Amino acid sequence: MANIHPSAIVDPSAIISTDVTIGAFSIIGANVSIGPGTTVSSHCVVSGYTTIGNNNFFHPYCAIGCDPQDKKYNNEPTRLIIGDNNTFFHNVTISTGTSQDQSLTSLGNNNWIMAYAHVAHDCVIGSNVIMANCATLAGHVTIGDYAILGGLTAVHQFCTIGDHAMAGGGSIIVQDLPPFVMCEGNRAIARGFNSEGMKRRGFTEAEIKSVKNAYRLLYRSGLAYDEAVSQIQALAKHEQALDTFIRFFEQSTRGIVR
Repeated sequence: MANIHPSAIVDPSAIISTDVTIGAFSIIGANVSIGPGTTVSSHCVVSGYTTIGNNNFFHPYCAIGCDPQDKKYNNEPTRLIIGDNNTFFHNVTISTGTSQDQSLTSLGNNNWIMAYAHVAHDCVIGSNVIMANCATLAGHVTIGDYAILGGLTAVHQFCTIGDHAMAGGGSIIVQDLPPFVMCEGNRAIARGFNSEGMKRRGFTEAEIKSVKNAYRLLYRSGLAYDEAVSQIQALAKHEQALDTFIRFFEQSTRGIVR
């Protein structure tokens, strides 16, 4: 049976699974579904058409499923879907989607979203992502698996951050950041590739070397973007680790952080 503090307000229509804990003075809206093992600490608001999976933890003062900060939004029944085993620290805010996109904001599993971070409408966040304190996503941003955004990082709308990419604290990202690439600055520029992260996640020396070669083609060869991409595509025929790059190039629309 769910453990709901007497001061919490839970709409009778909300779907609250067993083993859910809801803390003091939190508010759970009518169209919310919360999976087993999830904890919503005190003073949180979970609203909108929001579906939350299993074993998530929301620290105090989170606002989850709030209305999009978009003037075109007109109270359409847009959604937020959160997977399993995510942690959200104090004052995190996450908006639902808008009808101008897929009407959906989504987060995968095992993400670590730190205090005051903001996930805007229509963002798609993968799994095992870290957003440090005050990291901010504008609308329609896509974040790949294992990406890390340092504190105070801001990502422009419609940008894509690739798998295993990393942004240093205070980065202002206005173009797509390729997989494995590290960036820093205002405006962010490439600062190397995430070899240490690759080692920690079990990539082989050969895979790390292939990514290093791809990075050199993009950033150290003097080649134009299209020519560098063409050469990486040729390498990818023999190096499976570069498939992540190829998928990224196929989807990129804003140019890349150089």
